[in-house]
Amino acid sequence: MREQIFTFGQYLQRTFGAKVSKVPVSISGFTCPNIDGSVAKGGCTFCENDSFSPSLDRARELKGFFLNLQSQSNPHLDKQLQQLEWQFNALSSRLHDENGAKKFMVYFQSFTNTYAPFDTLKALYEKALSFENVVGLSIGTRSDSISDETFEYLRELSRETEIWVEFGIQSIYDETLERINRGHDSANVKEAILKAKSYGLNVCGHLIFGLPGESKEMMLETAKAAYALGIDSVKYHPLYVVKRTALANEYTRGEFIPISEELYMEVLKEALLLKPSHVSVQRISAGIDDDTLIAPQWCRDKNRQLRAVNNALASIGLKY
Repeated sequence: MREQIFTFGQYLQRTFGAKVSKVPVSISGFTCPNIDGSVAKGGCTFCENDSFSPSLDRARELKGFFLNLQSQSNPHLDKQLQQLEWQFNALSSRLHDENGAKKFMVYFQSFTNTYAPFDTLKALYEKALSFENVVGLSIGTRSDSISDETFEYLRELSRETEIWVEFGIQSIYDETLERINRGHDSANVKEAILKAKSYGLNVCGHLIFGLPGESKEMMLETAKAAYALGIDSVKYHPLYVVKRTALANEYTRGEFIPISEELYMEVLKEALLLKPSHVSVQRISAGIDDDTLIAPQWCRDKNRQLRAVNNALASIGLKY
């Protein structure tokens, strides 16, 4: 009999005694310091963003708007709060009908969701927590974009509700982070995760397998280092190439070869065997089924990927 991998869904069921689903929301006006030029230009090489638009004027306009947003109170807050409520109501209703979800976590997913004026963050987080049957928040961000003030505030919230911070670790190798134009080094990630844990917050780490120039051994070293930092949950992603990215240009020039399905499964199996049992798994692959995907084609069908993952895991006595 195969052993079930400890999933985030199981963690939530155990914690709240009911089926809990994450409700992903995307708030307009949020950006990233690696897109607006604060720490780098153009964003990570795998990230689709407006800097690849044919209109440079539009890119400059967006940058100016975002930089202005960081330096003053947010005049667009009412619209953002309305957007948050509309998205939550629509998605939570669907998750209830399709998956039987009884409770919800609001997942601030797109861009860097601690990279805005503190008053804006506070208003959005508290609005999200006010929705019916919401048991907590999960906040996606970068390790270089969360202040001590925000950490302190999240600690206060965590005394009454479930709070998770999701950091993109990606790799522990500085040469890799530089090559993908990440805009920070591995020491910055370590510092942020350890600080989040010191504030008593739950941390999910995102790992990307198949980054440019990385061997199987390097990918597994990143996984081991992430576990050693004390993360509570993990997301595993294969790196895929989408249109309007710097990585797409590298792929076209023959400078980047995507990870094969076979190698991804090998790395994933070993990473799971190394994982401490208490660390839950939130994602084990990634599917993208629209016309933005360039390569690899095995990432196109998420259901097929999950079947392939479970077939691979069967060989080591695990199932997802």
